[in-house]
Amino acid sequence: MPESIPAAPASNHSSNGADAPFTEKLWPSAWIWIVVVCLSSAGILILAPISITAGIIAALVLFAVMTSLLVLSTPLIKVDKDTVQVGRASIQREFVGSVAVFRKDEATAERGTRLNGLAYLCLRGWIDPVVRIEITDPADRTPYWLASTRRPDELLKALSDKASA
Repeated sequence: MPESIPAAPASNHSSNGADAPFTEKLWPSAWIWIVVVCLSSAGILILAPISITAGIIAALVLFAVMTSLLVLSTPLIKVDKDTVQVGRASIQREFVGSVAVFRKDEATAERGTRLNGLAYLCLRGWIDPVVRIEITDPADRTPYWLASTRRPDELLKALSDKASA
């Protein structure tokens, strides 16, 4: 059963004075970095018959490219007193409706069979829990955002503090 909160009206002052009650970068898990090292090591195996130096250089270049791509594609989730940002998407908090947390099989269903084709997705395969954030902006066709997060309860709390934010 998902944990959820109803929509609450936004206010202009924060109860704790924090400008960013929630911030999270969705960094790759340790096993992703192990895969990067293993794949980049393949450069040595491929080019070693030609030149061991070329193989080492290829491995280092592959590692640098894959690391750069992972770091540059790591999304940010940020909730402050005025806006909610998930990856490249941002919206005023006044347009955030109900929020629900899903884990394990429920999270799989949200990412699959229950997924609305118009939903904004910020998912990472190495993070199981997802949070569904309803969008109430009448000018926006997006019904909700679905985002992976390692700290779903903290994100739920940050979004539920709209009344006090």
